[in-house]
Amino acid sequence: MPLEFPFDPNLGSFLEILGFAFMQRALITGIATALVCGVISCFVIHVGWSLMGDAISHAILPGVVISYILQLPYAVGAVVAALIGLVRQSNVISSDTSMGIVFTTLFSFGTVLISKVPSQTSLSHILFGNLLGVTPSHMWQVLVLGSIVLVAVVALRRDLALFTFDPMHAQALGKSPRVLSCILLVALAITVVVSLQAVGIILSVAMLVTPGATARMLTDNFWKMLWLSPAIAALATVLGICASYVLDASSGDMIGVVLGILFALAAIFGSRGVRVHITAVGN
Repeated sequence: MPLEFPFDPNLGSFLEILGFAFMQRALITGIATALVCGVISCFVIHVGWSLMGDAISHAILPGVVISYILQLPYAVGAVVAALIGLVRQSNVISSDTSMGIVFTTLFSFGTVLISKVPSQTSLSHILFGNLLGVTPSHMWQVLVLGSIVLVAVVALRRDLALFTFDPMHAQALGKSPRVLSCILLVALAITVVVSLQAVGIILSVAMLVTPGATARMLTDNFWKMLWLSPAIAALATVLGICASYVLDASSGDMIGVVLGILFALAAIFGSRGVRVHITAVGN
């Protein structure tokens, strides 16, 4: 059975949809999310916090739903994510065990709240994202929170990078690994909230891990990764949004698919193809 497109898929039609306000908001919100997630992704994969990002994304669900009930900004849900940072400091059980317990409990509580909260609109976009339906208020929330995270990470990039690769060396230089860890944890929590509107809670880990991992396939230089990763995330977001409109599919799911394809291409051709070619050109 052939696919039915909502419009004639040619260049004129594509340029025409860019004139729609909802598409402009989707692209602005998506690209802003991609830039933030792309930068944080570089730190996440080197520190080994992939599971942490997944845990936080699940743990904020009840906070987000409660924020919806109280008609507060979704960012309030980031407070719940701080619980992960407190529990993982336990000396009794391992951090991965504590995260597994906390995020499953809070996620279960959040899904119960979603099923019981009376709402005229579906709250499924919290789980799967809804870029094409983003409102101006949510767009500005993403832009403000994303800007705060980017400014903080850029300002502390050298200290955070030192902590990421060698916490003991950072401590020897008078930097507090605990403080830097908390700063990165808070930035990660806020980034999860930022990615909520784009890809939802379920797929937020894709935005937090895949761009940095893809960039890692293309370069060994961490500072180059900080440029490549956001660019990859932004490309996947734009392609995913356009594909979701053409195929009438979920925008978050399409972004996740495109991110996976880009990673596969980088894994196949990056190490031996692109990097060898760059080296040859440089010589």
